[in-house]
Amino acid sequence: MNPTIGKYVSENTLIHRLDSRIKLVGLIIGLVSVFLNYGAKTPGNTQVYMNLCCDGVIFILVLTIAFIGKVSILQLFKQLSMLWSMVLFLLILNFFFPGNVGGDIAFHIGDRPVYYATIFNLVYILFRLVIVMLMTDIFTTTTKPMEMTGALEWLFYPLKLIHIPVHKFAMAISLALRFIPTLIEDANRIMKAQASRGVDYRQGSFKDRVKALVSLIIPLFMSSFMTSGELADAMEARGYDPDSKRTRYRAYTWSLRDTLSSLALALFLALVITEAVLRIDPFVLFSVPVWQLRG
Repeated sequence: MNPTIGKYVSENTLIHRLDSRIKLVGLIIGLVSVFLNYGAKTPGNTQVYMNLCCDGVIFILVLTIAFIGKVSILQLFKQLSMLWSMVLFLLILNFFFPGNVGGDIAFHIGDRPVYYATIFNLVYILFRLVIVMLMTDIFTTTTKPMEMTGALEWLFYPLKLIHIPVHKFAMAISLALRFIPTLIEDANRIMKAQASRGVDYRQGSFKDRVKALVSLIIPLFMSSFMTSGELADAMEARGYDPDSKRTRYRAYTWSLRDTLSSLALALFLALVITEAVLRIDPFVLFSVPVWQLRG
């Protein structure tokens, strides 16, 4: 059986053995770096091309990390079928509100033109979303829920100075992330059960599809409430009290691999900040003759 997206998979890899705090900080830096603008603002789509090149480098790094952590990338891409509805929505949005795009026209839909720049921007947005989902999946697949809670609590530690219940927020976020694969499994199980009873989610009129969707949502909500109630009873039976003083069963241990990973992450952050702030365009830099650089 293939692992569900977002579910922790026990492996003995370098990524699994890394400190969860480094992985959390790396995830935040990676998510921010994907949505930054790189390259100088020049006429045309040079900046968009530069953004795509930088995101391509980040994509290669993410694939390398996923390969080291033995994360099933093929299974993740199979779960990205939800992006097709987003593609349709973005296509309709760009069709009715194209803005000042300009450039060559790819094709016409009725009297409205569709530009190549619009298609390129659509592919670019989807490429970013795929990278974001890959990063999130690597983090949740290689990090245990309790380690995730500890990393979130460590990240929110400055908020304790203003008397904010950091542990409660960290526990709520970690449980929400842990419930994602559970909800996906329950949704697949309910869809198969409803399909065996004759419910069709893909064919029929819009009204029939809405009715079929209701037959999925209501049991899914009921199953979620039952699972959350059972989880609350289990935590209470084990003596969990969110208001009491917390202690740690396992202490964080810092090793050489964590130090090297921190240095690599700091180097990546420095490169991202340098490129995003200085807006260095390597295409323009490499096109300058050597004698001009010396002069």
